[in-house]
Order: sequence, then C-alpha cells, then structure tokens
Amino acid sequence: MLLASLFGVLMGLILGLTGAGGGILAVPALVLGLGWSMTQAAPVALFAVGSAAAVGAIDGLRHGLVRYRAALLIAALGAVFSPLGIYFAHQLPEQVLMILFSLLMVMVAWRMLRRERAQEGPSDHGHASWGQKNCMLNEQTGRFDWTAKCTATLAVLGAVTGVVSGLLGVGGGFLIVPAFKQLTDVQMRGIVATSLMVISLISAIGVIGSFHAGVRIDAQGAAFIVASIVGMIIGRKLCARVPARTLQVGFASVCLLVAGYMLLRA
Repeated sequence: MLLASLFGVLMGLILGLTGAGGGILAVPALVLGLGWSMTQAAPVALFAVGSAAAVGAIDGLRHGLVRYRAALLIAALGAVFSPLGIYFAHQLPEQVLMILFSLLMVMVAWRMLRRERAQEGPSDHGHASWGQKNCMLNEQTGRFDWTAKCTATLAVLGAVTGVVSGLLGVGGGFLIVPAFKQLTDVQMRGIVATSLMVISLISAIGVIGSFHAGVRIDAQGAAFIVASIVGMIIGRKLCARVPARTLQVGFASVCLLVAGYMLLRA
C-alpha cells in the first residue's frame, strides 16, 4: 500500500509538472514498480490519470479556456472506440502490449525533445501560423467554425485516442496536444485545458468499459489513484518554478529509460 502511494505521488507529480503527457508513466509505475500485468494496470492508470486531469479541466472551465464542444465530440468518439481497444488489450499477449507501450513512450520522448517552448498570448484566441488549418476560430465569436472538415478532423482524433486509450491505458494527451497544435489555431493554454477535459472524459469511459469487462480496482489501486491526485496538485504548484526546457528533457529521459527497461522485460 505504501509503495503504491509513493508511485502514485511520483506519477501525479510528473503529470502536474509536465502536463497531460506525464500520465504515460502511470502504467510503467504499476507494471514495473508493483509487478502488475498490463491488463491489470491499464484501468487503474486510466482512473488515476483521468482523476488528475479532471482537476486541471475544472480549472480550465472556470477560466473559460476549454473548447468544450470539441472536447465532447472527441470524447464521444473515444467512447465508441475505447471498447475496441479494451477488446484487443485482452486478446494480445502481454509481451506485445509491453512492446507497443515501450514504442509509444519512445515516440512521446521524441516529441518532447523536439517541442518548442510554448508562447502564450494575452488571450486564448490563436491565429493560424500557416495556411488554412482544419479547424479555425471565428474572429468575431472566438469559437470554432464547425465546417465538415473540422468536424471530421476532431472525430478521427477522438476515434484514434479512444482505441489507444483502451488498448494501453493512457489518457491520450500525447496525441491530442500535438494534433490540436497542428490542426487548429487555438493557443497553447486552450489546447492543454481542452486536452485535460478530453482525457478525463475518455479515461472515465475506459474505466467503465474495464469494469464491464470484469476488471476491479483493489485497495492498492485506490491508494495509487488518490496519491496521484495529491501529486498532481503539488506538481501544478511547483511547475512555474522549474524551467520548461529542463522539464521537457528530464521527462523525455525518464520515458526513454523506462521504455528501454520495458523492452528488456518484454
């Protein structure tokens, strides 16, 4: 129980310091630290990441940063496709799941190392940096122009996020944040807040699907979840004091080390 709480605080701390992508360390903490299987760890990791993300999403809603219509559409498609990921997770061998998760961590580390430092503007209304992006904000209303192209883009993003979430027990922030940055003209504060809302919704859907499949969370898992929320709150308070590039490089290095170890275990 104590070890689960310790790993939970550490995971939540990293999640709070680095943003949505930090939740990818929840599954390795349970698999490598507590000796759980991937199928056991996935729902607990989803619950922990989703609960911590909900804290940030509520704060984003309070400040009017969340693109809630986009978040609801992505989460709705995630709800439809998350059970497909859960089904495959129970069909694939444990070694295959660990290899897939390791490759995912390498991809996240690579994106983190090459990511430019976000430049926040005075408001959440961004501007396209190149051409006409798939989803553009209306200059008068500050909301998305819901064209067929924009709707289809967000729907596909939701479907992919749902499958990956159900399969590997991750919230999908590592997909949502870069996709929003590439395909919309929303500024970074709005992207992160919207991502956190999507993560909390999709994680909740994934957890419900896992419960339906017969998975249960024991006292050790509950301790991990509660501790992760505490760690996330602490991390959000500390993040402003640590240089962004230091966080990026440190988090990417941890991801690469854990991915290498998981590959060896697999």
